[in-house]
Amino acid sequence: MTKSIRQRGYHKKRFSVRRFFSLNVPLVLFMIFILIPLVWALLTSLKSYDQVSGENVSVFPNPLTLINYVNVWKASKFQVYFGNSLFIASVSVIFIVLLSICNGYVLSRYDFHGKKAVMVILLCTQLMPVVLFIIPLFVVFKTMGLINTRFSVILFYIVQNLAFNSIMMKSFVDGVPYEIEEAAHVDGCSRMRTLVHIVMPLLVPGIVACLVMAFVNCWNDFLVAFSFIQKQSSFTIPIALKYMIGEYNVDYGQLAAGSIIALIIPVGLFAYIQKYLVSGLSNGAVKG
Repeated sequence: MTKSIRQRGYHKKRFSVRRFFSLNVPLVLFMIFILIPLVWALLTSLKSYDQVSGENVSVFPNPLTLINYVNVWKASKFQVYFGNSLFIASVSVIFIVLLSICNGYVLSRYDFHGKKAVMVILLCTQLMPVVLFIIPLFVVFKTMGLINTRFSVILFYIVQNLAFNSIMMKSFVDGVPYEIEEAAHVDGCSRMRTLVHIVMPLLVPGIVACLVMAFVNCWNDFLVAFSFIQKQSSFTIPIALKYMIGEYNVDYGQLAAGSIIALIIPVGLFAYIQKYLVSGLSNGAVKG
């Protein structure tokens, strides 16, 4: 009896050590790899120019200064670029989420000729690089007079993100029992009213997951906005950060400050709705 207890304790201890080195150590290394650039950017943004590129270079800011944030926000007109990014991402996400809900509901609840072909086409669009669509859409937008406008970028983001989010939303709708909708129909609810008042409240985790992923994709995009917008007043944050890198000189303090400002919205969004995001992604992964 005592021997078996010792053996179980030995195996349990051995399993704990193995789990520590196979799970915890890689996670710690991954977190260090992710956090080092963020910590460097934060520390650099709080330094003066001399502490970054001058004669008094130091690892930690001494003293702390917010001059880089003031210069970026006011002198570099970063508030304009911040507003452009927020407007483009917000409008794009509204249309992406609404259209994804409609598409996901139709793909989940209706059987029609060519349904599998539609799913295959939606999946195949995710295999194509974004640059493949830029040139033909640039010609179309130029003909329509949309180049150098924020609406050209918004239209592209909607087209780019709609397929993936529609497929993901279908998996969430599949997880909603159809008997609930049948009961609503018996009580006299129309199809649209059932979708809005019955189904959508049950899809909140899925809606949040689609919203966050679409917003981050739109917020962080550089290539599409850089291709369609050349007017400075319509620049987004990634384009503004790119133009802060000069040919012969780079103000790393202001560049780091702009990068930290660009992180405020995504980090705050993830922190606020993380519980919905985790449950939404897990439900979408096991259903459908």
